[in-house]
Amino acid sequence: MLSRSLYPAMQTPLSVTIGQFSTAGAKEANQDFHGALVPEADMLATKGIAVAIADGISTSPLGATGAETAVKSFLTDYYATSEAWSVSTSGQRVIAATNSWMHAQNLGGARNLSDEARERGMVCTLSALVLKGRSAWLFHIGDSRIARVSGGGLEPLTEPHRLNLGGGVSFLARAMGSDRHVEIDHRRLPVAVGDVFVLSTDGVHEVLDDRVIIEACAGDNLDTVARALCDAALAAGSEDNLTVQLVRIDSLPQGGLDDIAGEEAALPPAPQLTAGRDFEGFTIIRELHAGHRSHVYLARDRATGERVAIKVPSTEHGSDKAELRRLMLEEWVARRISHPHVLKAPPARASRRHAYAVTAYVEGATLEQWTHQQHETDLVAVRSIVKQIASGLQALHRREIVHRDLRPANVIIDGEGTATIIDFGSAQVAGLDEIAGPVSDAMFAGTLQFTAPEIWLGQPATRWSDLWSLGAMAYYMVTRELPYGPRLSNATTRAAQGRLVYVPASERNPDVPAWVDAAIARAVAVDPAKRYGELSEFIYDLTHPNTALFAPEQRPWLARRPERLWQAISALLALALAASLLTREGQADRPQPSKIQTEETAR
Repeated sequence: MLSRSLYPAMQTPLSVTIGQFSTAGAKEANQDFHGALVPEADMLATKGIAVAIADGISTSPLGATGAETAVKSFLTDYYATSEAWSVSTSGQRVIAATNSWMHAQNLGGARNLSDEARERGMVCTLSALVLKGRSAWLFHIGDSRIARVSGGGLEPLTEPHRLNLGGGVSFLARAMGSDRHVEIDHRRLPVAVGDVFVLSTDGVHEVLDDRVIIEACAGDNLDTVARALCDAALAAGSEDNLTVQLVRIDSLPQGGLDDIAGEEAALPPAPQLTAGRDFEGFTIIRELHAGHRSHVYLARDRATGERVAIKVPSTEHGSDKAELRRLMLEEWVARRISHPHVLKAPPARASRRHAYAVTAYVEGATLEQWTHQQHETDLVAVRSIVKQIASGLQALHRREIVHRDLRPANVIIDGEGTATIIDFGSAQVAGLDEIAGPVSDAMFAGTLQFTAPEIWLGQPATRWSDLWSLGAMAYYMVTRELPYGPRLSNATTRAAQGRLVYVPASERNPDVPAWVDAAIARAVAVDPAKRYGELSEFIYDLTHPNTALFAPEQRPWLARRPERLWQAISALLALALAASLLTREGQADRPQPSKIQTEETAR
């Protein structure tokens, strides 16, 4: 029996007890396989506990090999996936990859898997359970079963994938290794302390009454309980292999970023620092930035000599738990992304005495500063920077991370023209959202100019939100303006957003080609569905004219060229004034009649 919990620093740890037993039963060989993995420390918080069970097809001599392959691959490969990935993404990709490999081995060069190959190949069921935070994720293929004993009842959580032909004849409709692509049942459900998950092969649950399983799960030693259930199934007439796994929830974490930060969550905030000060193994060189939320310092690691950036909360936010979590999140993301255009973080050091974030130091100007330093529009440089930022975003998105605060102040351009995305304090990480829930959108305060329109409607950020921000930055680089002007911040309803009008960049800067403008316009479309599907499409259209985007101008002439109206009015007024002056001059040159002539004419 295995009982494990999160490291002692956690006040409310994830703690489970696992019991398991497997036997060939009435058969000569056992083609079932099972396993569980409880990782250490941080990995336990970010990836959780994994349990898996598989049943090899009885007609195949490689059924046992298939079951062992499916279980071992899931338990090892799942933990090799990114900590930023959601459990659902990690589990499905690992199972799909394992199935594809098993199927390729079964084919043996043939194009399709015959019935004979199916009966001699690696074909098996697979049911897996992942416990993370306060939730459970289930993955299921075949006729093994995952059930839950809770509140005095038993709830089957999976459905058998069997096709009944009648007369007691049936076969597996879905199995690992049977087809090139496998359909995976998966779901997420909340858990509570005291829940007991029961994973079993069909030789057990098809012959045992639910009441027998419920009563047995009340036992304390789960290894003994698992063996007793297998013995009971054999006594009840089961002719199959018998395997049972039991997982009891003993305690659950609170469900927040504190669960990931561990002991650092309780540390006091770092103080304001000064040049020349020694601070936890670093020597402070100078202050780089002072904002209302945080201060950033250039420092040198005394152990390695490396220059780093240290971010600490400002004095007024030092007691703000949300602000401290932002710092923890920023370093957490930076440490897990290795990409030339994404800010990195040095390896973790020994235990800290204060809460702060350490990242690599990137020397250069912010994109905002870089833009205002340009005297002429350099489309080649603009395209290069946009392409680099997009590459960094793709690295984040592949790990299911949405930046959510992409703006010119959060991109550094070094002396070689290399762009680096920084500041992950507002990032949305799928793998962490499963633990702590999404980071509040209130964190966008002060950076709203480059926030996608859907955020204003209360919708969650997506990778298309980051695309909008990138498009807005491209627009800013060539115009120093915003694509919808200042009105976007007030458009908090669909009706208001429907009245927004994109101001073509080419109107504000004649050096911008119409086809480049069309690409930017699509990237910053108000409706996310009308934007590019991929960042790569946007980058391609910035360098290759896309005639499908280029359409005759639909905006009214007056909206497109308001200055021309005033120019025309000014010209007409000038002509009128000139005509008036000429008329007056003509009248002045004409001989005037004398007073006597006038009087005579009157008589």
